[in-house]
Amino acid sequence: MSGMTEVSSLTGRLLVATPALADPNFDRAVVLLLDHDEEGSLGVVLNRPTPVDVGDILEGWADLTGEPGVVFQGGPVSLDSALGVAVVPGGTTAEAAPPGWRPVHGAIGLVDLEAPPELLAPALGSLRIFAGYAGWGPGQLEDELVDGAWYVVESEPGDVSSPSPERLWREVLRRQRSELAMVATYPDDPSLN
Repeated sequence: MSGMTEVSSLTGRLLVATPALADPNFDRAVVLLLDHDEEGSLGVVLNRPTPVDVGDILEGWADLTGEPGVVFQGGPVSLDSALGVAVVPGGTTAEAAPPGWRPVHGAIGLVDLEAPPELLAPALGSLRIFAGYAGWGPGQLEDELVDGAWYVVESEPGDVSSPSPERLWREVLRRQRSELAMVATYPDDPSLN
């Protein structure tokens, strides 16, 4: 095996938009990768709350979502479909997983929004509902990483349910033990310097 075809999986990690990333869809985005392999990548943007209440589209799930109790825009793809991402403490294996939840990375997993919410309620640590997702074709994300569009950092279960999503970009960078912590101080509009 040459190693060229091998894609080391970044599933469960965060992609943090660098100040150099020009795409307005991902300006200061923090993306949780739910799937990453040679077929491509899929993730949700954790810090794009919308004005839409979860109860307006998925009534049964509204009581289980944390503050802010709104739908988040997970990315520019399939905006008419909803994804549930939940943290289930101790549910890190398929055997320990409650019905309607599939582990993705550690305690973070995907929720089957067709399942009855009460099945999952006792096990849930936190839940976020996303409209749409971010997707990359084979090799596309790797190219963006080479171009310096994203920082790749470890996720923490609390990132999924951050009560202050507008601060998540800075908070994630600030906790890095490297020069990335300095990037958190980058001004919102570089022309103001």
